[in-house]
Amino acid sequence: MATTADTVTLNDEPRSTHHVIVEAGHHSVDIAQAEATFDELSRRLSMPSQAVYDIAQTGTGDSLSSIKDLEQGDKNDEVFDLRDYLTSSNDANEQAGIKHKHVGVTWEDLQVNAIGGADSKIYVRTFGMAIWEFCVMPIFWILTLFARFLPLKQMPTRTILHKSSGILKPGEMCLVLGCPGSGCTTFLKAISNQREGYASVSGDVRYAGMDAEEMAKYYKGEVVYNSEDDLHIPTLTVAQTLSFALSTKTPGPNGRLPNMSRKEFDETVQTTLLRMLNISHTAQTLVGNEFVRGVSGGERKRVSIGEMMATRARVQCWDNSTRGLDASTALDFVKSLRIMTDVLGQTTFLTLYQAGEGIYDLFDKVLILDQGRQVYYGPPSEARAYFENLGYNALPRQSTADYLTGCTDPNERQFAYGRSASDTPSSPQGLENAFLCSPIQLDVQNSLKKYKGLMEHDKADQEAFRAAVAADKKKGVSKKSPYTLGFTGQVWALTVRQFQTKIQDKFQLFTSYGLSTILAVVLGCSYINLPLTSAGAFTRGSVIFVALLTTCLDAFGELPTQVAARPIFNKQTGYSLYRPAAISIANTLADLPISAVRVLIFNVAVYFITNLSRTGGGFWTFHLFTYLTYITMQGFFRTFGLLCKGFDSAFRLASIFIPIIVQYAGYMIPVQKMKRWLFWIYYMNPVAYGFSGAMENEFMRISMSCDGNYVVPRNGPGVTKYPNILGPNQACTLFGSSIGQIDISGKSYIAAGYDLQTADLWRRNLLVLIGFFWLFQLTQALAIEFFSQHVGGTSMTIYTKENSETKRLNVALEERKTHRHKRTDKIEMSEKPRTIDKNVTEQSGGGLAHRKTFTWERLNYTVPIPGGTRRLLHDVNGYVKPGTLTALMGASGAGKTTCLDVLAQRKNIGVISGNVLVDGRPLDSDFARGTAYAEQMDVHEGTATVREAMRFSAYLRQPTTISEAEKDDYVEDMIELLELQDLADAMVFGLSMEARKRLTIGVELTSKPELLLFLDEPTSGLDAQSAWNLVRFLRKLADQGQAILCTIHQPSSLLFESFDRLLLLETGGETVYFGDIGSDSHIVRDYFARYGATCPPNVNPAEYMLEAIGAGVTRRIGHRDWKDIWLDSPEYEKVLTEIAVIKQEGLSRPPDTKKRKSAYATSIFYQLQNVVRRNNTALWRSPDYVFTRLFVHALIPLCISLSFLNLGNSVRDLQYRVFAIFWIIILPAIIMAQIEPMFIFNRRVFVRESSSRIYSPYVFAIGQLIGEIPYSVLCAILYWVLTVYPIGFGKGAAGLNGTGFQLLIIIFMELFGVTLGQLIASISPSVQVAVLFNPFTGIVLSTFAGVTIPYPQLAKFWRVWMYQLDPYTRMLSAMVSTELHGLVIRCKSDEFSVFNPPAGQTCQTWASEFISSFGGYLDNPTDTQACRYCQYSVGDEFFTPLNIRYSNRWRDAFILFSFFVFNLFATIVASRFLRYAKR
Repeated sequence: MATTADTVTLNDEPRSTHHVIVEAGHHSVDIAQAEATFDELSRRLSMPSQAVYDIAQTGTGDSLSSIKDLEQGDKNDEVFDLRDYLTSSNDANEQAGIKHKHVGVTWEDLQVNAIGGADSKIYVRTFGMAIWEFCVMPIFWILTLFARFLPLKQMPTRTILHKSSGILKPGEMCLVLGCPGSGCTTFLKAISNQREGYASVSGDVRYAGMDAEEMAKYYKGEVVYNSEDDLHIPTLTVAQTLSFALSTKTPGPNGRLPNMSRKEFDETVQTTLLRMLNISHTAQTLVGNEFVRGVSGGERKRVSIGEMMATRARVQCWDNSTRGLDASTALDFVKSLRIMTDVLGQTTFLTLYQAGEGIYDLFDKVLILDQGRQVYYGPPSEARAYFENLGYNALPRQSTADYLTGCTDPNERQFAYGRSASDTPSSPQGLENAFLCSPIQLDVQNSLKKYKGLMEHDKADQEAFRAAVAADKKKGVSKKSPYTLGFTGQVWALTVRQFQTKIQDKFQLFTSYGLSTILAVVLGCSYINLPLTSAGAFTRGSVIFVALLTTCLDAFGELPTQVAARPIFNKQTGYSLYRPAAISIANTLADLPISAVRVLIFNVAVYFITNLSRTGGGFWTFHLFTYLTYITMQGFFRTFGLLCKGFDSAFRLASIFIPIIVQYAGYMIPVQKMKRWLFWIYYMNPVAYGFSGAMENEFMRISMSCDGNYVVPRNGPGVTKYPNILGPNQACTLFGSSIGQIDISGKSYIAAGYDLQTADLWRRNLLVLIGFFWLFQLTQALAIEFFSQHVGGTSMTIYTKENSETKRLNVALEERKTHRHKRTDKIEMSEKPRTIDKNVTEQSGGGLAHRKTFTWERLNYTVPIPGGTRRLLHDVNGYVKPGTLTALMGASGAGKTTCLDVLAQRKNIGVISGNVLVDGRPLDSDFARGTAYAEQMDVHEGTATVREAMRFSAYLRQPTTISEAEKDDYVEDMIELLELQDLADAMVFGLSMEARKRLTIGVELTSKPELLLFLDEPTSGLDAQSAWNLVRFLRKLADQGQAILCTIHQPSSLLFESFDRLLLLETGGETVYFGDIGSDSHIVRDYFARYGATCPPNVNPAEYMLEAIGAGVTRRIGHRDWKDIWLDSPEYEKVLTEIAVIKQEGLSRPPDTKKRKSAYATSIFYQLQNVVRRNNTALWRSPDYVFTRLFVHALIPLCISLSFLNLGNSVRDLQYRVFAIFWIIILPAIIMAQIEPMFIFNRRVFVRESSSRIYSPYVFAIGQLIGEIPYSVLCAILYWVLTVYPIGFGKGAAGLNGTGFQLLIIIFMELFGVTLGQLIASISPSVQVAVLFNPFTGIVLSTFAGVTIPYPQLAKFWRVWMYQLDPYTRMLSAMVSTELHGLVIRCKSDEFSVFNPPAGQTCQTWASEFISSFGGYLDNPTDTQACRYCQYSVGDEFFTPLNIRYSNRWRDAFILFSFFVFNLFATIVASRFLRYAKR
C-alpha cells in the first residue's frame, strides 16, 4: 500500500517512489477512499471566518464584541481551502529542495515495569509515620553506609505493559484501545520515549531504524506525547501560546521557502492552526484555568492540540485528546490528523475512549490492550470478525471500538450462543496467547521483519530525516542538538513569554505594586525624617535592615511559583521547545524590568522619607545594593524551588536558611560578637554583604551629634546639675564616640558598633554580591538541567489501611461482585438495562409522591467583557419532567455548561433574565439543596477515600430523618453501581481521571436529589463501557421518577437513544431544537430531514446533527440558520404550549407549606462535627504539611538558641534576650506561608460543596481552624522547649513559673498566626496573591511593635494608634516584662560608659542625681576618674521607658488572644462573602 501521499507541505518534499512500500492483502488501504477522505476533509476544513481572521491579525481584541457575538463564530463566504494550501505549499517546498521527514516506528518485545509488587498496595503516609521515619532516619543513614557490603534486595516491580511487538509506517495511524488501566497511556509514553517514572522499559523501539537512545539524544522533539490534561499558562492568550511554540520550532533558512521570513512563516502556520481548529475567534482571549476566566474547556483542548501540532513532530502520540470535544469537533480533529498523516508522512498513535464509527474507520491499525497485554494488533476492518471468531457475541448495534473494548471487560463482554469462558479465550493471558497464534500476528511479524530489513539496508529515509532536521535548525545550532532554535534564541523567546505572563496577570501585578508602595510609605513614615543625631543612629541601621529584608524576603514567593510551574515546564521540554536552563535565565531577564521598577519605587519612598543621606550618589548606591541583593536572593530561592520535589520540602529547606540569613546579616549580632564556631556563616550570607554595603554607603556620608538619652550623666526631671550640651565631664554612649566629643563620624560608629569598614564598599561587598548573583544563576541552570523533578510514569493508587469496619464492608462488596460475575443470564446491551439492586431503586425515590417539573422560559445570559458585554444564551426555553432524561448538546463553546450553570443557579457574575420555575413557582431557598450538580471539574478533598467522600455527601445532604446506617448502606450500593469496589479505600488524590469522574457522579447521587439531577459532561474521560454503564444507570434513575438534565459529548447512537429529550444549542447560545428524541432517534431525525438535513441510516444521529448545524469547522446544511428554522417551527410553538400547561397544572396544586424551608439538610452542629472530622483526617494524612510545620518550629529555635546559648546577665545578653523573644514574631509569617495554600485549596472544595448547600461557610471557616489547633499547640510547645532552656530564660523574678506564662503567649501567637493566614487567604483570589500580603503584614506589624523603633522614638501619629493596635506589641510586652522583671544586670568591661567627674568629686557624687533619675549603677562609685557607668542595674529599667509594665502582662496576653478571636470572625465573614469563584 502507499504509506504516504505524494504531496507534502511546510517542510517536506515528495517522498521518492522507490521508498514507498506496497503490501497486498488485508494491510492495503483503499487509495481512492483515502483521496475521497482528503477531498471531503478539505471541503469541511474550509472556514469562512474572515472577520474574525482579520481581528486575529490586527490584534484588536477589545473590538470583538462590536462585530458580533463571538460565540456565534461569524461565518461568511470567503473560504480557506485546505487542499489549495497544502498543494501550493507542497509544490513550493518541492521546488525549494526541502527534504522530507518520514519516521516509521517499530517495537519488539516492548515491556514496561513499574515499582511495586503485583499484589502490593501502597498506603498513604500519615503524620505519625512521618515522625517515626524522622526518628529512624539516622539508623537508615548508617545502614546505607554499609549497604555496599550487604546483599542487595531488589525492589519489587510489576509489569504494566507486557511484551508487545508491532510496526507503524510513515503515513499510518494507529488507534490504541483498552479499558481504563489496561496500559494505553503507558504504551504511548513508551513509544514517545517518555520513560521517566518507570522501574524499567525493555525491548527494542526504533524510529526509521534509529534506536530510542539516539532519538532521545539528538531528535527528541520529533517524537512527542500529548497528555490528557490541558496544561497551559492561564494568563497568556491563545495566540501567544501558539506563537511561543512556533517561535521555538520555526525552521531555519534552509527549512523554509526562499524569501520567507521567520515572522511570515510563524504567522502563516499560526493562522492555519487557528482556522483549522476553529478557534480564530479566541486568538486574543486568555487560555485561562479554573481560577482565571478564559476560553471554554473544549477550546482549551483545541489549544493543546494546536500547540503540539506546532512542534511539527513526525511521530505523534495523542492520549485521549478528544476529551471535552463534541462529537463533530472530535471527528474533525481526527480527520485533520488523518490528512496531516497522509500528506506529511507522519506516524500517529491515538488513544480514544469513545470512538464513533466515523472516527474508527479513519485508522490504518488498531491495537487492543487488556491489562497490559497485546490481544490484537492489525487492520481495523478485521478486528470485529477476529473477536467474533474467538467466541464472542456479535453486537451489530454497538460501535466497533466499543465492541472491541467490551470484549476485554469482564463486566460487559458477552459470549456467543453456546460459548462460555471455559471454551473462549477471556483472560488477558488467554487473549494474548490466542492472538500470538493467529495469522494476523504472523503478518505483523513478517511486516516487522521486512521493514526492519529495509531500514537496515536502505538508509534513504533515515538520511533524508537527518538532513531535514539539520536544515530545520537555525544557523549556529549544533547538528547534535535536539533543538531547532539556538540557546540565545530560546532565552529570548522565553523572556518575551514570561514577561507577557507577568504583565497580563493584572491582579497580581497591581497587588504587588500596590502593597509594595503602601509598605514603603508606611515604613518611611514610621522612620520619618531621622535626625542626624545619636537618636537617629540605631534607627538608621534599623530602616536600612528592614528595607533590605523586605525586598529580599519578597523573593520567598519564588518557591511556590517554581513548584507550580513544573507540569507546563515538563510538557514543553518534552516537546523539545527549549533547553531547561533557558527558562531559568529567561525568568531572571523577564522579571528584571518589573521588579526593578517596583523596588525602585519602594526605595525612593523609604530612602527620602526617612531622611537617609539625600544625595544622588547615596540613593543610587543604596538602590544598587538593595536591588542586587534582591535578585541574588531571588536566585537563591529559585534554586531551592528547582531542587526540591514539592513545596513542603522546599519550605523545610528554606526555613533552615531564613533565620540564619536574618540572624547573621550583621544587624542583630555584630560579626565581632558572633559565636566563634558560627561567625563563618556571616561571610557566606549574601544579605550580610548587601546590609554592609548599604550601611557603609549611608554612614560614610554623615556625622552625628551626641545629645539626649545618649549623654551620661544628664539632667533628669527637676535636675539642672549637668550641662545641656556634651561637656568634658560627660560621655556619649554611642559607638565610636570619645570622651567629651560631641560629634561622631558615621565611619567610626559602624566600625565600633558593627565592625564595618567603608573601604569595603566597592572592593568587597559589591564584588561578592555580583559573584553570588552569578553563582545562583549557575545553580539554577544546573538544578533544572540535572535535577529535573519530572513526574511521569504510571499513576499510583494510594490506599488507607483497613479497619474492622472497612474490612467488613469490602468483603461484602467483593461477595456481591463475585455473585454478579457468576450470573449467566447476560442481557444484551440493546435490550432493557439490567436490574439494579432493590434497595437502591427504593431509596432513589420511586414515583409514589408527586414530583415537581422544572421549566425555563426566554432564558438569557449576558456577561461583561472589556469594552462591553457578551450574550452567551439567547431566549432558551425548555423543561425537565420527572422521570425523564434530557440531553443538552451543542458544539464546543455553544454554551452548554453555561446553560447548565444558569439553570442550576451556579452563576455569580453577569445578568440573567427569563423565568426559571418549579411547578410554575419561583425557586425556593432550598432549591440548591434539592438538586445535585456533578460538575465537569472533578474537585474533591484529596485526602479522603472514595467511601469517605461519598459518606460525607450522604451525611450532610440527605435528610436527618434517615439514619447514618441507612446512609452508609446507600453509599455501599453507589460504590457497587459505579464499580468502585476495588477503590473504596483509595485516596482521591491518587485516582485516575476516569475513577475521579465516577466519584464526582457518586458524590452527587448519594445526595438523593428530590427535584433535579444536573450532570456536566458525565461521560467525558470515561471509556465507552463506563459511559454506557453510567447512562444506563441514569436511565434507571429516571425510570424511578428522577428528573435528569445533563450535557453530553460524543454519545454513541445507543447512548443517544437512552435519552428522552434533547436541547440542542448552536454557537451563541441559540436554541436549534428542543423536544423528544424517539426510538431509534426517529423524531429528531425527522425534524432535521424536514428541513433538508437527512441523516444516513449508518450514521450516528448525534454526530450528524452537529454537522448539520455547522458545529466545528463544518458548513451548515441549508441556507437558513437553524435557530431561525426552530423559531418558525410547530415544535417551538408546542414547547411554549407545554410550558404553559406545566405552569398551570403546577399552580393549581396548593404549595407545600408543611415542609420546612431550609438551605441546609442538617443542623450547623452536625455540619461542624462532620467537617471537623474530615479536616482532622485530612491533616493527619498530610504528613508533609504538618511535619514541615513541626520541623520549622524545631529548627528556628535551634538556630536562635545556638546563637544565644546560655545567656548571662550583661547588657548585651539583656538585648539578646529581647532579640530572642522578638524572633517569635517570625512564627506567624512562617505559619501563614503554609496555611494560605492549604486554605485556598480547601476553599476550592468548599466552593463546589457550598453550591449544593452541603454545609455553611461559617462551618467551613471554624472547621479549618479547629483542625489546626492541636498541631499549633504541639508546635508551640516544641518551640518553647527549644528556646527557653538552651537560652536560659527564667532567671528573673518570675522564675521558671514565668516560662509557663511565656508558653501561653507562644500558643496565642500560634493561633494568631493560623487565623491571620486564614484571614489573608480568605480575602485573596489565589495563592500567588495571598503570599504578596505576607511581607507587608509581617514588616508592618514588626515595625510598630516597639523594638526596631523604640517606643520613645516612635512618631506620635503611629504611637497613639498603630502601636496600640499591633498584636506583636502585646506579645513583646507580655514576654519581655515576664523575662526581664527583677533580672539583675551586670555590665561586662566593654559595656560601661566611661566619663571623668569634675576635679575633687567622686563618681558617686557627680552622677548620683543622674542615677536616681534614670537608674543603672556605677561600678566604681568612690573613684575620682574613669567612672564606669552601667546603663541598667535591673531588667525593669530597660523595659519601663518602652511603655512596658510587668503588671499589665495578663492584660496584654488576653488582648493578644482577642486578636485571634477577631481574625476568626473576620475569616468567617470573608468566607461568607468572598469566594472568588467567578462563573
